[in-house]
Amino acid sequence: MKKLILAVALLFSGCTGIPEGVTAIEGFEVNRYLGKWYEIARLDHRFERGLNRITADYRLRDDGGLDIINSGYNIKTGEREQAEGRAYFTGAANVGRLKVSFWGPFYGGYNIIELDKQNYSYALVTGPDRDYLWILSRIPVLDSTILKKLIDKARALGFATEQLIFTDQEG
Repeated sequence: MKKLILAVALLFSGCTGIPEGVTAIEGFEVNRYLGKWYEIARLDHRFERGLNRITADYRLRDDGGLDIINSGYNIKTGEREQAEGRAYFTGAANVGRLKVSFWGPFYGGYNIIELDKQNYSYALVTGPDRDYLWILSRIPVLDSTILKKLIDKARALGFATEQLIFTDQEG
């Protein structure tokens, strides 16, 4: 678990920005974003290697920020690992741009660039640059039409979608 926390901290020790030419969604409602999200796909990073059934759980903090619990099942050890972090808006609370920390004072960008605003059932999220991309869903398996739409958008924005790793939510 310490390895997971350290790796996530290193990821988010960079900037809190957003990739050039990419914009975060507007009309964001944080209370509707709270709760559990399943990782459907991601670009590869050490801190998630060897994990499946990856989820993120968002809860409102008393100070207006969010508590985050990221967890995944370690295939080698057979145990669930988790990392706890916090997030705060970098600007207006109705824009999907936050800064996230899993380690002390180090923050990184968390940018929601596509969101099902009607049901808050799926999201496309990037970090501070195009090396970070996640497709999230409220259910373990995302409809293939929606998945294609999100991948197409990410590709059009310059993300290396051919390198996406699809998370096993069942194994």
